[in-house]
Amino acid sequence: MTQANVYSIEGDVVEKIDIPTAFDAPCRPDLIKKVVIAIANNNRQPYGPSKMSGMRHSVSTWGKGRGTARVQRIHDGKRATESPNNVSGRRAHPPRPERIWDLKVNKKERTFARISALAATASAEYVKARGHQFDDNISFPIVVDDNVQSIATTTNVYDLFEKIGISHDIDRAKEGTKIRAGRGKMRNRKYRVPVSVLFVVSDKHAPIVKGANNLPGVEIRSVNSINAAVLAPGGDIGRLTVYTKSAIAKIGEWKI
Repeated sequence: MTQANVYSIEGDVVEKIDIPTAFDAPCRPDLIKKVVIAIANNNRQPYGPSKMSGMRHSVSTWGKGRGTARVQRIHDGKRATESPNNVSGRRAHPPRPERIWDLKVNKKERTFARISALAATASAEYVKARGHQFDDNISFPIVVDDNVQSIATTTNVYDLFEKIGISHDIDRAKEGTKIRAGRGKMRNRKYRVPVSVLFVVSDKHAPIVKGANNLPGVEIRSVNSINAAVLAPGGDIGRLTVYTKSAIAKIGEWKI
C-alpha cells in the first residue's frame, strides 16, 4: 500500500500514513469532463424575457402601395415597432425560461469521475501540468496533521503553505487576479481569480475555514462535499490539493 508524508504546523514530516486505494484509480479525463459539464448545467438558473416583451403596443400596418416596409407601426403614427428588426421590438429567438438545462449522468459514472479526479491530485505530474507552482521536494498527496484545522488567521495559513512549499501557487493566483471583461463587472463578479489550492478538511466548522477563504484562489471544503467539479475545476485534472489526516481516513471509507 502506498504511503504519504504527514506535515505538521511547522512544515516538518511527523509520520507516514497509508493512502486509501481510491488514490490509485485510473485517470479518466473524458469521464471527468462529462461529469463536470453536467454539474455546471444542473446548477444553471434558467432565464428569459417576458412573453409580452416588445409586444405592448397598439400597432397596425400600412400595407402595400406607400413605398415603405410593411412592418408593424404605432397606431396613428409612423414609428415601426414589435418586429424583431425594429427598435423597441421583440427579440426574434430569445432564451426561454422553460428550457430544461439538466444533464443526466449515471450514478456509477459520477462516482468514478470523483475517484478519478481524486487520484489525479496525488500525481505531481498532473498538478504541475495544470499550471500549479510548488517545491519539487514535496510529496503527493499532500497530507497535514489535524492540528492544522485550529489555525484561525489568514497569515498563519499562508505561513503553513510557505513551510510546506506551496505558497508559490498563492502568489501566482494573486498576481493573476484580473478585472473581468464585460457586464460581469456590474454583477458582483468584478474580478477573475485563478484557481489555487483546495484544502479538504473533515470538520466544516473548523477555524481554518475562515482563515483560508481569504487567500486568493484558495477553496476549503469538507471531505463530504467534494466532487469532480471541485477536484477538477473546468474538467482539468490535477488541482493542487491539501488533505487533513482525518479527511484521508474518511476517504478510505468510500465505497469504490
